[in-house]
Amino acid sequence: MKYLAFPKKKQQRVASEVFKATRRDFLKAGGMLAGGFVLGVSLFSCDNKGNKKGPFAPNVYLKISDSGEVIIIAHRSEMGQGIRTSLPLVVADELGADWGKVQIVQAEGDEKKYGNQNTDGSFSIRMFYKPMREAGAVAKQLLIQVAAKRWDVPVSECDTESSQVIHKTSARKIGFGELAGEAAELPVPAAKDIKLKSRAQFSMIGKATSIIDLPAITSGQAVFGIDAAVEGMKVAVIKRCPVVGGSVKSFTDEKTRAIPGVLQVVSIKGAGLPATLNKPLAGVAVIAENTWAAIKGRDLLEVTWDLGPNASYDSNQQIKELVQKVSGGEGTPRRNRGDFKSARANARKTIERTYIAPHLAHATMEPPCALAVVKDGFCEIWACTQNPQGARDVVAEVLGFPVEKVKVNVTLLGGGFGRKSKPDFIVEAAMLAKQTGLPIKVQWTREDDIHHDYFHALSVQHVVATIDKDNKLSGWNHHIAYPSISATSDISVMQPDDGEMMLGAVDFPYDVPAIRIETHDAKTQLRVGWLRSVRNIPQVFAIATMLDEVAEARGMDPVAHALDLLGPDRNITFNEEIVKGTYPNYGEDIANYPWETRRMKAVIERVAKESGWGKKLPKGSGLGFAAHKSFLTYVACVVRVTVDASGKISIPHVHYAVDCGTAVNIDRIKSQFEGGAQFAASFALKSAITFKNGRVEQNNFDGYEIIRMPDSPKEIHVHIIDSEDKPTGVGEPPVPPFAPALCNAVYAATGKRVYQLPIRLNG
Repeated sequence: MKYLAFPKKKQQRVASEVFKATRRDFLKAGGMLAGGFVLGVSLFSCDNKGNKKGPFAPNVYLKISDSGEVIIIAHRSEMGQGIRTSLPLVVADELGADWGKVQIVQAEGDEKKYGNQNTDGSFSIRMFYKPMREAGAVAKQLLIQVAAKRWDVPVSECDTESSQVIHKTSARKIGFGELAGEAAELPVPAAKDIKLKSRAQFSMIGKATSIIDLPAITSGQAVFGIDAAVEGMKVAVIKRCPVVGGSVKSFTDEKTRAIPGVLQVVSIKGAGLPATLNKPLAGVAVIAENTWAAIKGRDLLEVTWDLGPNASYDSNQQIKELVQKVSGGEGTPRRNRGDFKSARANARKTIERTYIAPHLAHATMEPPCALAVVKDGFCEIWACTQNPQGARDVVAEVLGFPVEKVKVNVTLLGGGFGRKSKPDFIVEAAMLAKQTGLPIKVQWTREDDIHHDYFHALSVQHVVATIDKDNKLSGWNHHIAYPSISATSDISVMQPDDGEMMLGAVDFPYDVPAIRIETHDAKTQLRVGWLRSVRNIPQVFAIATMLDEVAEARGMDPVAHALDLLGPDRNITFNEEIVKGTYPNYGEDIANYPWETRRMKAVIERVAKESGWGKKLPKGSGLGFAAHKSFLTYVACVVRVTVDASGKISIPHVHYAVDCGTAVNIDRIKSQFEGGAQFAASFALKSAITFKNGRVEQNNFDGYEIIRMPDSPKEIHVHIIDSEDKPTGVGEPPVPPFAPALCNAVYAATGKRVYQLPIRLNG
């Protein structure tokens, strides 16, 4: 079976063109990263007998042909964050390749070959920066060895640039292609013998490089999931049960089948409860010749649902119940330092506040969609997925196929934010393709996306802060309640898991004598997933707005207050105060990625300087500040607002200071922070999902609002700290501090504190 799903120009190669890892062309992956991630850089040689003309492929991420073509594999999913540019750029820089002539090929989903491909959690650069450097350095070293031998000169006198090996003394040059065949014959050097470039030698790392997909995207030629097509393809849309955990009792499809172009109507058995993070919801699929016929046919379906146990879910009622819980008594202790009860008893002043944030939807510009072909015991998929290897595993399980009989090709993603790491829409396409024997493309509509998301769960948080007789912040008691992501797969889970608690809650870094973090039960009655920066959003909203209020109560400037609370320069582990377990630290050993107050102070001081913090502003204007570390990246944010007499909020300026360790691609870092500010402005000012009778009340962007140009931040300034520390993530860290900085700015402009999102000054 051979399908070409999207024939396009050379720049956007399809995943089926990924070169195969054979004994001749590739070295098997030979190293392991912490946590079991397979490296693509091998420490073993391969048998290239009879293959003296190449290709030269010293690892699974890189191939050089005898014509000099440099092909680099992009094994992570591209959704606008630029990872298809930044990781290959690292390879090319170490190799000394001519970036203008490098070809980028998108990898299919195959963890054994490429290592972790789940493009979530802002860890692509963090995880693969070193392996990609090694991939380029291995090839460079072998090419130099061949050239040096030909010229009979020391290896130390040679270097690479513009896809050539150069002899620095004589200025002789020879192209990579002329060396590829002989280089393929050489044994691959051991890791200890690989020499990496110094920072001063970088030609692209640390600079600004535009994304390689930009011309294709701006000209409309880029291939997204919605563009995938094969010969004979049919389109399916699905009428899904409006309540999570429900099922189909019966349906009538006579009117549907009368629509021209409708071919079949197929019932889909859903996952039931627990809903799981992977399996589809119950529904009825309409399969047609085109999208229009499928949607019209679905409109005419008459379905009787068994709505199941969540039919009474009311999100507003749950908020009221959680408010009572978090403010009415003790919860489950998650972190404890000192004696908070004593701090409260001896306080000169006590501040208590409750913070509420709603459910949110991902609302990616491209709704979920996937194309599947099942034939002769093999399934091939094209999808806008963040997690191709995970999708492959689930599809194999559902179809009853060996995993090697499933191939997942990755298209560009029109936004992801965590939604497209879930393979439910891919599984739908695979199931329908197997059942019907047809190539099936499942297309979600905007309404489908809003109604059936893996939602960011609502949150209620209650913070009690105590100020002692010496005007010090003496106690901090944080109560938290929200439906947990873990409960989507296990409905018995009633409280946040350790991973959720590390996202701005137990990692409260300030030097306060008494700290107590507690959680409370919250039942999950919907599908909950991770959304860009996850639980950092509500937890930092509560913490950073409360700190602003505490600063005022102590008579201190908010920036000076934060610097004071951080205390002396030190590394924090949190482990000795966590009640059970250890601090997850985003999956990294905290000894290698410590929480450093020095670095947080540096971004705070930088953003204060760059934003003009402290300057006098006209009436109705204000500056707000917040700082937070997430995904191992330190961020401080200052937002300037103006608020008119009607309560309309405008955002003329945003300033970020960011320490993400070694900055790989300045262009992408700035872009991610600019986009992060817009993303956060949406949920701070506009967005909310509500449930009534188990159903989502919003349908499209008229009900679930996102930021539009008139309300968007006008100027976003990103100030990057120059650092030689290990690179961290930048996709999610811009989001958490923005909303509290905005709320604090609103207070500075109006005198009104914000305790609930989205902001409603006159509501």
